[in-house]
Amino acid sequence: MRAGTGGRPPTLETVAAEAGVSRATVSRVVNLAPTVSPAVRASVEAAIARLGYVPNRAARSLVTRRTGSVAVVMREPVDFGVADPYLASLVVAAGQSLIGTGTHMVILMAPSDDKDPWFSNFLRSGVADGVLLLSTHDGDPLPEELVRAGIPLVVAGRLPRRMAGATVVDVDNFAGGRAAAERLLSTGRRHVATIAGPPDMPAAVDRLSGFRSTLAAANRPTDVLAYGEWTPSSGSLATVDLLAREPGIDGLFAANDMMAIGAIRALRAAGRRVPDDVAVIGFDDIDIAADTDPPLTTIRQPAAEMTRTMVDLLLRRVRDEAVPDAVLLPTELVVRASG
Repeated sequence: MRAGTGGRPPTLETVAAEAGVSRATVSRVVNLAPTVSPAVRASVEAAIARLGYVPNRAARSLVTRRTGSVAVVMREPVDFGVADPYLASLVVAAGQSLIGTGTHMVILMAPSDDKDPWFSNFLRSGVADGVLLLSTHDGDPLPEELVRAGIPLVVAGRLPRRMAGATVVDVDNFAGGRAAAERLLSTGRRHVATIAGPPDMPAAVDRLSGFRSTLAAANRPTDVLAYGEWTPSSGSLATVDLLAREPGIDGLFAANDMMAIGAIRALRAAGRRVPDDVAVIGFDDIDIAADTDPPLTTIRQPAAEMTRTMVDLLLRRVRDEAVPDAVLLPTELVVRASG
């Protein structure tokens, strides 16, 4: 790091002199103002790098009324939020998407059934410029509280009800559930069951609705189902329950990959071969889906693209730019050996 005049740390003035621009221009670059040309921005950023200039974040926040951070909020207990591979992949992708934006990430976790107002009050105290909300549940008051407080909000997945002021980035869960059913039926499975996700989560509801709509169109029963909690253990327990009720099951759709992995374990313990006796399909296409035994057929959702889109939209909302109310991304059937 090169020191400024008299050995002091570099300032806006020394950066301005190094780049050959005004102090006000350097300030606009540091504060991510959109009114600076790409060439001037590149020149100033190069001068900042050469001098090792570090903005005074406290002073900057007084001027801009911004913290330079966004909060990634998971409405799940800490043990689940840390362990779930899909949620973890969203957090990693968010961190990667923020590189080079001048914005850092704060990760917060609290279950949606926590009625203590501390969490909402903390977010409304100005700790972050905006919120990326993951894993929403029906009845959670937080989205409405954040919108009412004027905090920029982007939500992963459909909210239980439409809400002006919040941007939603979702995948086509209904189409994904439909594709899973179509795959099972097209491979000759006649006694098909499903392990649905928690009924208070819109993603789980949409996946189940898509799956059942295809079964209904094919005149197949739609009520051979059990509910899980997105975890392998819940998938195992649900599979044991389904086999007790319907021993002749030959096809099974689990609403996420972790429950599908648990289902395969339970099927194996019951002496059922996958896919010979029972075909299994999951949802998400997490990293380990290709390495299960057998490799898991699943519905891929574009988690990285979804997160990049969320981060881009949130930063635009923070800058008071116009953004769409909703973005819907496609899902894709990935065929492997399990189904």
